[in-house]
Amino acid sequence: MSGRAGLILLATGGLFSGLNVDRITGSGSTLQALGILAAIVTIHECGHFVAARVQNIHVKEFSIGFGPKLLGFKGAEVDYSLRAIPLGGYVAFPDDDPDLQYPADDPDLLLNRPIRDRAIVVSAGVIANVIFAWSILFAQACTIGMATPVFEAGVRVPEVVSTSVAAKAGLRAGDVIMSVGKSEIPAAPSAVARVVNAIMDSPEHSMDLGVRRKGEMVHVAVTPALGADGSGRIGVQLASNLTFTHSPARNAVDATRAASVQLARCFGIVLGGLWQLISNVTGAAGSLSGPIAIVKVGADAAKADVAGLYQFAALVNVNLAVTNILPLPALDGGALAFLIVESVRGGKKLPKVLEQTIMAGGLVLLMGLGVVLIVRDTLHLGGLG
Repeated sequence: MSGRAGLILLATGGLFSGLNVDRITGSGSTLQALGILAAIVTIHECGHFVAARVQNIHVKEFSIGFGPKLLGFKGAEVDYSLRAIPLGGYVAFPDDDPDLQYPADDPDLLLNRPIRDRAIVVSAGVIANVIFAWSILFAQACTIGMATPVFEAGVRVPEVVSTSVAAKAGLRAGDVIMSVGKSEIPAAPSAVARVVNAIMDSPEHSMDLGVRRKGEMVHVAVTPALGADGSGRIGVQLASNLTFTHSPARNAVDATRAASVQLARCFGIVLGGLWQLISNVTGAAGSLSGPIAIVKVGADAAKADVAGLYQFAALVNVNLAVTNILPLPALDGGALAFLIVESVRGGKKLPKVLEQTIMAGGLVLLMGLGVVLIVRDTLHLGGLG
């Protein structure tokens, strides 16, 4: 355990679904997004670093990024550096140095510390990201406030499948369905379900949809196709017709409550995306994103509004925390798994060569995945523009 490496920044499918994406257009502020990602990685590594130093554990190096050194300076005991590959960072310990400057039995070497002390150091990065995410959301609650949805009458149609019966009937992306037959669609969270149920209940029966299009009302007659399950399908995506308002919290108690609720929501989004990836590896593989794609989303969020930037920062913090705690080699969760095994073995460590081989192999795989994602994201996005 010669170092604690931060995760390659990855986003699973649905990670950014909490952002108000309807307002996100254009390339936005790339520098702001890069600054946020750098701050998040730095906070993660500071968690490991501070947890070690407050316990008087020797630290060799504190680095943001991997690969060739761009900037650096040497402190009294620690080398600080900024490196070229922006896939995370690491805190290195001198325990395995061939030219170790401390006695091998020095109690302040990480490997000589009790399991509890080492577990604190390993988990501190994840804890730091969770605290940082909550602090960001608390700041949002105190300043601009959390987003509150305001529902309007109707249901929006963000997308129409080009070969669908809806497209053939004349329904267009951007339409707002205001009525189905003689029933008007109210301003309510249940509006989408109401329209979906009406469509599913009318296979091969013509429906009259009252549609608001660019300020004018038109009527579209559409006949839902018969689905495999016997219900109607027209081939559209539907979404609530709503806007968001913001109002700052009235006091610290309300801000604390709002930040905690939003933090739980962020965990729900990230864990939901992670579960999609685990339960459908092949289908969800394309939803993995590397730093380039995440910076792109953050830049768009920065251009949209300050609220989007707050949410982006909180979500990436939670994503970094959740993914790092997974019991995979080279991640914090992998190191914790080794400590659990050691505890079960009555304090007997695994062979050092075995542990180092597993951790090194995991790091190589994660680094390789990160490079692949960077290349893919660059090709798909055409750069950050």
